[in-house]
Amino acid sequence: MSIETSTESLSGGELNIIGPEYYQQNGYPHREWTFLRQHQPVYRYEGPCAEPFWAITKHSDIVQIAKQPQLFTNRPRIVIFADERGGYGEQEDPPFRHLLTMDPPQHGEYRSIMSRRFTPRAVLELKPKIERITRDVLDAVVDLHECDFVLDISAKIPLAVIAELLGCPREDWDRLFRWSNEIIGAGDPEFQQGASQRETAERARIELFQYFAGLMVERQKRPANDISSAIANARLPNGAAMPQMEMLGYYFLLVLAGNETTRNATSGGLQAFIENPEQFARLKNDPSLIKPAVEEIVRWVTPVIHFARTASADTEIRGHTIRRGESVCLFYPSANRDEEVFEEPFKFDIGRVPNPHIAFGIGEHFCLGANLARLELEIIFRELARRLEYAEPAGPLERLRSSFVGGIKHMPIQFKINAVKA
Repeated sequence: MSIETSTESLSGGELNIIGPEYYQQNGYPHREWTFLRQHQPVYRYEGPCAEPFWAITKHSDIVQIAKQPQLFTNRPRIVIFADERGGYGEQEDPPFRHLLTMDPPQHGEYRSIMSRRFTPRAVLELKPKIERITRDVLDAVVDLHECDFVLDISAKIPLAVIAELLGCPREDWDRLFRWSNEIIGAGDPEFQQGASQRETAERARIELFQYFAGLMVERQKRPANDISSAIANARLPNGAAMPQMEMLGYYFLLVLAGNETTRNATSGGLQAFIENPEQFARLKNDPSLIKPAVEEIVRWVTPVIHFARTASADTEIRGHTIRRGESVCLFYPSANRDEEVFEEPFKFDIGRVPNPHIAFGIGEHFCLGANLARLELEIIFRELARRLEYAEPAGPLERLRSSFVGGIKHMPIQFKINAVKA
């Protein structure tokens, strides 16, 4: 039964679109999102898991909202937290700020500090470094026949890239990985270690801030050619020094966004190729498809499930009145399966052109690191297409317990990767 026809038996009261257990057990609720796109594209959710919000599932509506940052603001919450009330950005001001929590004009002022380091030209200079990291990671598993693709490959490459860009020594990389998991996956029992969701995230954030506070002082005394130095010595457009908490917020965002989304796009991309082997054969036979393949991987996976915005004034979307102070939840994976935008949206097609997905966001909050993520994914999947003979599941895939990030925690595979010929 297709996803499109299977929605006929659904009703609004049966929609589980925010419960993290659903995402962990089943993956994305595409059946429910398809129902909403067809019947209730602007849907008032008043279920048991979270404070009420408006679910936005159509591509055009999400684009419309994202392009009106004055009307739909990032404050007071950027995420719809399930189960536990009062996560950062929910009902109270967070203890620190970063780009994702800022609105105009402040957002543009802070974004400009790092934007030049993530232009296509600047990112292209990193290509040899990313190629070396990718080769080293793949070389380390050449003699293995089974591995956890997440822990052994997809998590290591983007973590190494962002750590090197930040100037963090190799002996600290495991800590960065742990902090990232515990903040993004704070609601997952694997990362909680007996603490609550809020306690888990707070503990990891404090440790991350303590680490980068020390690094920041060091880089202010002895600047190096890395992003940590650029942040530590940054000046705002008015010439003032960046406040310390905003500096720490920048490090926080770069560590999380710099490795989580690329990691999950890589894992989800390989899963898509395993499920669609003809597409992997197509890429192996025609390496020129790598750019559209990466765009299709990003569309297909859409690692960030949602962001929330809050109406600053009464407004209307598709005949529904959104009151001032009410939140809208933008479901990006749903937009990237919108039948009005994508032909055969549930087909994984690495030759899809054009591909107007919004997995990197849209408008002024378009992902700062999108160019870097694209380059990393191009290099990773070019190398996999060149060296990976086969891959198949070696055990059950384990997803992150989260309705914010579509993460894969563990992905055991049987595989064969060839060594690079001298």
